[in-house]
Amino acid sequence: MPDTLQAPRPPRQSTVTPILPPLLVDAGQALAWSDTTDVLVVGWGAAGACAAIEARAAGAEVLVLDRFGGGGASVLSGGVVYAGGGTPYQQQAGFADTPQAMQDYLRQEVNGMVSEATLQRFCQDSAANLAWLEQQGVRFGASMPAHKTSYPPKGKFLYYSGNEVVPAYGSSQPAAPRGHRALSPGQSGAALYAALQDSTRKAGARTLTQASVRRLVQERLADGSPGRVLGVEVWQLPEGAPATRRHAELDGLVAQWRLYQQGRAEAARREAAGIEQAQAQPRLIRARRGVILATGGHIYNPELVAQHAPAYRRGWKVGGAGCDGSGLRLGQSVGAAAAALGAVSGWRFITPPYSWPKGLVVNRRGARFCNEQVYGAKLGHEMIQHQEGRAWLLLDAGLRRRAVWECLFGGLWSFQALPALALMFRYRTKAATLEALAAKIGADAATLRATVDEANAAARGEREDPLGKSADMRRVLEKGPFYAINISIGEKMFPLATLSLGGLRVHEDSGQVLDAQGQPLPGLYAAGRTAVGIPSGGYISGLSLADCVFSGRRAGRCAASA
Repeated sequence: MPDTLQAPRPPRQSTVTPILPPLLVDAGQALAWSDTTDVLVVGWGAAGACAAIEARAAGAEVLVLDRFGGGGASVLSGGVVYAGGGTPYQQQAGFADTPQAMQDYLRQEVNGMVSEATLQRFCQDSAANLAWLEQQGVRFGASMPAHKTSYPPKGKFLYYSGNEVVPAYGSSQPAAPRGHRALSPGQSGAALYAALQDSTRKAGARTLTQASVRRLVQERLADGSPGRVLGVEVWQLPEGAPATRRHAELDGLVAQWRLYQQGRAEAARREAAGIEQAQAQPRLIRARRGVILATGGHIYNPELVAQHAPAYRRGWKVGGAGCDGSGLRLGQSVGAAAAALGAVSGWRFITPPYSWPKGLVVNRRGARFCNEQVYGAKLGHEMIQHQEGRAWLLLDAGLRRRAVWECLFGGLWSFQALPALALMFRYRTKAATLEALAAKIGADAATLRATVDEANAAARGEREDPLGKSADMRRVLEKGPFYAINISIGEKMFPLATLSLGGLRVHEDSGQVLDAQGQPLPGLYAAGRTAVGIPSGGYISGLSLADCVFSGRRAGRCAASA
């Protein structure tokens, strides 16, 4: 091995993959490549799996690398794929949908982050991409829940996963449900990813796990300028060693502890990173046609979050332990441009219980600022970006009683019902009157009274709701005692999930990574949350996995043909 591989090891306390400057190779310079392939995929989540399968279908030899055992954020997700335009499951449920209707709606969520042509292609290919997932072994269903919800209950697999039924997002065509949850007895991410992982292997792609890429290998042109990306320097743990087995065990513990034992999960991440830094050994792997970066987002990179999205630092991170921005930083190391790094989706879900959105969400003064029936990421955005991350959910005695019944007998998942019950019975503020409640939460009594009176008038049909709440979601709040639930970011008893959305700029026809001048970097591609894509301007449930399929297949197909 050349001396350039023996880089100083980073501090042991860091959980973030160390990324080094590219290894520049002169034309004709011989390197001790330990392996060679046509297409090298870095990251074995949903995007990486889709890229690998598609590249193999195009006839390329494929090697997939992963820092852990594969899965990333995808295996931990709800397994929802946003799809429309007339899928078989929409039709079975009695809903008509077209690619144009889907595009008209998503235009309001994408916020110009991708071109209209790319959005159109995404919508036109949507049903076909769902069918492609079925070819890989993923299964879906047409049963729908009775109420709008953030995640469908057991036995329900098709639902309104975004803002489709919110009046402000309406169009001339009736709203259609587009959230397709993979068939599974529990949360569906594991089932969806298991099918993709199995299909990756059946397609003939080779895999190398517990191996993290720390830098790219790049050709140096005759004039000294950098040229094509030739491969990677990967640091791999020794196969079968006790430390390697412990590393795999820690990855499982992080997934187990990440929800309710975040301190233990973070300690496990530190231990796993320490094993990597002490035990991993470098290898050089050649990619004849291209390297695809699909390592996920950067929500587990505290420096990047603090730099680009400081308002979200107190959020509860959503993603795999490998979502530390390694793919982003690898691209930037060779001059790639990035965008929307401050775009973070903060999920303040207040449904289920189904009755909660019929309450009122107010800011520190006691004024409403957002339609309560919107998708949780929209509510979270408005709260974090415009209300300093602080807000309260108001219920009266009748609405609270109904919400309790829904938790106990409404068929909710335990992860939905138990926290809601705890919030309504123990971690809430209670008062006999609105004025007394205002004093307890630090709001202005007159403002809170005026807010409730205005909303009550709309609920009685005396006027329109000032924030556009549909008539079926309005409720008169008049029976004390009154309750306030703290829904602020950083609230320990009501964690607010956060997911990074930005990444490397890519050519929207090929997935090839672009430099600061908008020119493609030869031999380098990106997909999923490592790249700017369909969800980077705004998130709704299922949109990220759908984009992993869309962008992953695109990158795999184009890299294989390079």
